[in-house]
Amino acid sequence: MEGVQIQLKERYRCNKWTIAQVLVIHVFLSLHSAVVLRLIFVFSLLSQGGKKGKKAAGEKGKGGKGAGRINGHHQENGMENMMLFEVVKLGRSAMQSVVDDWIESYKHDRDVALLDLINFFIQCSGCKGVVTGEMFRNMQNSEIIRRMTEEFDEDSGDYPLTIAGPQWKKFKTSFCEFISVLVRQCQYSIIYDEYMMDTVISLLTGLSDSQVRAFRHTSTLAAMKLMTALVNVALNLSINMDNTQRQYEAERNKMVAKRANDRLELLLQKRKELQENQDEIENMMNAIFKGVFVHRYRDSIAEIRAICIEEIGVWMKLYSDAFLNDSYLKYVGWTMHDKQGEVRLKCLTALQGLYYNRELNARLELFTSRFKDRIVSMTLDKEYDVAVQAIKLLTLVLNSTDEVLTPEDCESVYHLVYSAHRPVAVAAGEFLFKKLFSHREPEDEGAPKRRGRQSPNANLIKTTVFFFLESELHEHAAYLVDSLWECGAELLKDWECMISLLLDDPLPGEEALTDRQETALIEIMLCTVRQAAECHPPVGRGTGKRVMTAKEKKTQLDDRTRITELFAVALPPLLAKYAVDAEKVTNLLQLPQFFDLEIYTTGRLEKHLESLLRQIKEIVEKHTDTEVLESCSKTYHALCNEEFTIFNRVDIARSQLLDELVDKFNRLLEDFLQEGEDADEDDAYQVLSTLKRITAFHNAHDLSGWDLFTSNFKLLNTGIENGDMPEQIVIHSLQCTHYVILWHLAKLSEGSSRKDDMVTLRKQMRAFCMMCQRYLTNVNTAVKEQAFTILCDLLLIFSHQMVSGGREHLEPLVYSPEDSLQSELLSFIMNHVFIDQDDDTNNGQQDDEAVKIEALHKRRNLLAAYCKLIIYCVVEMRTGADIFKQYMRYYNDYGDIIKETMSKTRQIDKIQCAKTLILSLQQLFIEMVTELGHGFDRSSSAFCGIKELARRFSLTFGLDQVKTRDAIAMLHKDGIEFAFKEPSPQGEGGPPRNLAFLDILSEFSSKLMRQDKRTVHMYLERFMTFQMALQREDCWLPLISYRNSLQAGGDDDTMSVMSGYSSRGSSVRSKKTKPPVVTAGTSQERAMNYAKLRTNLQHAIRRGTGLMEEDEEPIVEDVMMSSEGRMDDLNEGMDFDTMDIDLPPSKNRRERSELKPDYFDPSIMDESMLGVSMF
Repeated sequence: MEGVQIQLKERYRCNKWTIAQVLVIHVFLSLHSAVVLRLIFVFSLLSQGGKKGKKAAGEKGKGGKGAGRINGHHQENGMENMMLFEVVKLGRSAMQSVVDDWIESYKHDRDVALLDLINFFIQCSGCKGVVTGEMFRNMQNSEIIRRMTEEFDEDSGDYPLTIAGPQWKKFKTSFCEFISVLVRQCQYSIIYDEYMMDTVISLLTGLSDSQVRAFRHTSTLAAMKLMTALVNVALNLSINMDNTQRQYEAERNKMVAKRANDRLELLLQKRKELQENQDEIENMMNAIFKGVFVHRYRDSIAEIRAICIEEIGVWMKLYSDAFLNDSYLKYVGWTMHDKQGEVRLKCLTALQGLYYNRELNARLELFTSRFKDRIVSMTLDKEYDVAVQAIKLLTLVLNSTDEVLTPEDCESVYHLVYSAHRPVAVAAGEFLFKKLFSHREPEDEGAPKRRGRQSPNANLIKTTVFFFLESELHEHAAYLVDSLWECGAELLKDWECMISLLLDDPLPGEEALTDRQETALIEIMLCTVRQAAECHPPVGRGTGKRVMTAKEKKTQLDDRTRITELFAVALPPLLAKYAVDAEKVTNLLQLPQFFDLEIYTTGRLEKHLESLLRQIKEIVEKHTDTEVLESCSKTYHALCNEEFTIFNRVDIARSQLLDELVDKFNRLLEDFLQEGEDADEDDAYQVLSTLKRITAFHNAHDLSGWDLFTSNFKLLNTGIENGDMPEQIVIHSLQCTHYVILWHLAKLSEGSSRKDDMVTLRKQMRAFCMMCQRYLTNVNTAVKEQAFTILCDLLLIFSHQMVSGGREHLEPLVYSPEDSLQSELLSFIMNHVFIDQDDDTNNGQQDDEAVKIEALHKRRNLLAAYCKLIIYCVVEMRTGADIFKQYMRYYNDYGDIIKETMSKTRQIDKIQCAKTLILSLQQLFIEMVTELGHGFDRSSSAFCGIKELARRFSLTFGLDQVKTRDAIAMLHKDGIEFAFKEPSPQGEGGPPRNLAFLDILSEFSSKLMRQDKRTVHMYLERFMTFQMALQREDCWLPLISYRNSLQAGGDDDTMSVMSGYSSRGSSVRSKKTKPPVVTAGTSQERAMNYAKLRTNLQHAIRRGTGLMEEDEEPIVEDVMMSSEGRMDDLNEGMDFDTMDIDLPPSKNRRERSELKPDYFDPSIMDESMLGVSMF
């Protein structure tokens, strides 16, 4: 026994009385339960006696045993006297052993241990100050906090909870774990000693009301985690009380002879003790809730508010009997209106944990009715994460009851399945699936599984079609399928049922699908096949390429096999049934692109392949619609894969079809050209329909063997000579000839062609470019647009860029446009792109909004085609001046394209780009002078528009003055030369004709570096005479303002004036910082200095250099709640029995603008702030 005592003493480092307690526990394990209960009672009395003696022992050892300990860590435990903060910061030790060591220290000397715990919280806040033993004994908490605030390092904006880096990555987790373990290990004795918990709660409450953000943030987190740990203790106590009461009732209900009175007494004593402990825990929780939560849940810092809401959600979920009522739920409901997304997100996640448990739904009825509308509106939250969680919460509400959400509520979620943000769409898809598809027809056990249109999925698929057709806002089936894929893949992959609905006759009493419904079903079926075969979201909703798992790859292969087996058989009859419907056929013909072609051979499905090829050929012969023909072409391209054995069979069928088409075209074209003006509409239609088919196939197939260039060029040349060629024939002929040249170039790029082929291609390409140039003057707009687009593509393809990448052998093909061609291209852009919407009459259908959007889209493509020529230096960069000057006028239509062009040209040549920008401003200035005359008003809208455009151009140069130094200097040089280029129309002594241009040029002065301003000013003086410098009339004001813009800031850096405000090392909060003093001069100089300082301040705020960002907060700040008058607010908002959910008015709730001025807002700065006189 003595050896056991020695081992326990080494393990627990405790006195003999504690060893005796441990030995008794070991003995308990082998005793009968009735005996154990008797011993528990005796042992509890002994423990209480030990506590009283322990306190005296602790006081006695205050200067002895405890003096050689730091935070309760002995040398022999391997921690080398490390402080609690360092141990938690490292996070390498088991937290339970750390807490056990502290508890042991507390048992020896509770004051020393508590002092260590207090310093732990202070250090976790990032404060370097230390609470001494004397401060702990003689000072109140408020005085200690005030002393720590004075010692806080205000120049540092970081503290442990916010510091980035691997060392601090897990600090928050370790910090929270420490508090949780501390309460758990102390829950049976120490937390009831009315000393430790009172001290900690009092300290955290005081810190949470501090103006220091670090103190407030850290203490609030600690208090909330402490509260959560106490909730767990209270829950355990409640469970133990219930068990004890049940045991007591069972014992009391026994017969008198069998009843054990001593056991009844023990149970009564135990119940009384548990009740006392529970009351004490409730007092602690009330103190934390009223002292910390009620004030910090509306703190000015979003992180602190989020912590409070997250933890109250945990309390309501853990201990619903005590916390799940409207007195607590109202805080979550109010906070759902928070301005910060992270706080709103915490509200929704907290509610999800409650609605997930259906047993709690009855307690949430009042809350749901009060805040349902707010939750529904949050599905459209600007923060996508919040919107996703709001939809998920509504899905949980839907699971609990169908009656809560109205049809209008559901419809507001339904349309989100078409959202471009995939998580939102998927969440909405799950909601839709739960609402519409959760009620399935039950299948009889043992009955054969029904397939086809008799399967349980048939009605669900019809419901999907109905929903798709009723979605008036969207017509994108691919997005609907992607939204439902994760929750309804089994339904969407029931292709057998879809095929049956399309091919089989309806059952007796069943209503057949309408033509519109069949079209929608085919489109949905195609989208489901594509989703299963490609395994990625549709265009515009993807989140980047994702590596598929082995299970996903296997599912993909299985789905492709099943798709091929089903549709290889079903596709020919589907095509035969809907052969005359262009829209249905277009979608059906895309299915073979997702086939596993090997199955045609392994599954012995060759006869179905033959049937498919026959159907495609019939469709080509029947249809002239471009989309149908292109789908047929792509289907042939997908089937003509040399890797599979079916290639020869498909290739023969394709060659036969093309031979027939080309022979027919040549024959019809010859007759058509011979007839000339006598050709009728039927002949023209035959030529056009055949040409359409050939062009569609030439897009995906190489038809070089049929020599289509000669016949098409002849047709185009005849059209130029006669001028009466039908529009569509010319357009398709231009496109077909374009394909001929591109296929020829593709062969030459492989390097296997002869020299004669290169010569032939060079002649054909140049002749075709001249032909397109001639068609730019055609009377038909559609023909001109087609010629322009093809010409831009050819100039880009055959530019000097084509020889890069080891293709030097193609250098003879390089073609550079002549000046006349460049001029014609630019004229086309100016006449057909930069026009008003009303001027673009489109067959009198301009009232149709869809037609307007289509016309704008077409014009944007034309502009983009020309801008690519500028970017790749195919045409001279200076031609971009005519494009850039339209930036402001057509900003809504083409602003993004023009801005991107400016950015790309600046990357190519900064100086030339700057010269182009100033040239565009000069052109606008000349146009304005021509229109308004030389005596124009500089406050006119035309002049102000040019000046605003110059300001926009200036912003595009960015903040790095070193990179743009030469370009800005050249811009000023050209601008000065332009301003003094023309003499004065008033004769000698008058201002130069273009002097007002200097007012526009001054917009770029802020982009000049300090030394460059002096250089530009010297260059300006070369054009000035002595008399000019003395002039003060209004007509000379542009020169005066431009000179002032060059002189302002010439002797100091742009940010030097701001150094007193912007430096993080010398922030506004520091009392040592003083505003710069500006020497007072003349009235005009003082005004200029003030304007300069104000402008620099605004620029600094926009840049954010050295200043805090919008979402950053100072370390010391006023908070939304203060301790003054706090009890009034508690009385208003903390009635635990009330069901009122209205926000109580608070006497202490103040906006930040009422608490202190914003020293970063230039609009409130006065003379005392700036140190200068206003005027």
